[in-house]
Amino acid sequence: MVDVLTSCNVALKEWAVTIRAMALGKQILIVRKGGIHQDDKEFRIIHPNFLLFPTYEHQKLDLLKSSVQQDPITPLEHASDDNEIHFNYWSRVTDIYELRDSATLSRISPFHHWTDDYVKSRFHWRPSQPLTLALLRLFKLEEETSVPLTPEFSGCKSWVELDQDIPVVGAQAVLSDDEYSQKATLIREALAGA
Repeated sequence: MVDVLTSCNVALKEWAVTIRAMALGKQILIVRKGGIHQDDKEFRIIHPNFLLFPTYEHQKLDLLKSSVQQDPITPLEHASDDNEIHFNYWSRVTDIYELRDSATLSRISPFHHWTDDYVKSRFHWRPSQPLTLALLRLFKLEEETSVPLTPEFSGCKSWVELDQDIPVVGAQAVLSDDEYSQKATLIREALAGA
């Protein structure tokens, strides 16, 4: 039985373009290593459910595959006069993998929108640490919720704790159970070397 989530006050910072790809059902995975401002510089999935906090600072067009670069509405910049963070999605982690073998990178390439060179650079940064790959089931909130952008949210850290609970009741899965299961199975098989 799946726990019913009613609200959430934890968010994972993720590129806005990646959140958009997930919202369109084109991608269900993220890859991560630690943030510079994290205590031990390692990334860990410490929450099974979380909001997605769109970030713009490090995403660049040349880090995305050409098919994504040609999308005229790829969200690369945050409006400079917007002093709020807009939450539209929460996610549930279904799978977590620690990638220690660079051979797996080519097998997951069809399932994400980053360039292979970018994913390789993430893999090789801090080579003693694995690259974390997580499969996320995305849910669209009934209503967008905005919170003020505060200095506590800035910096290279993955997790942000909000001062308020964001309601998630009534959120709708972006992909049906079958659609998500099919995509997840393909990635699991690719990771297993099948």
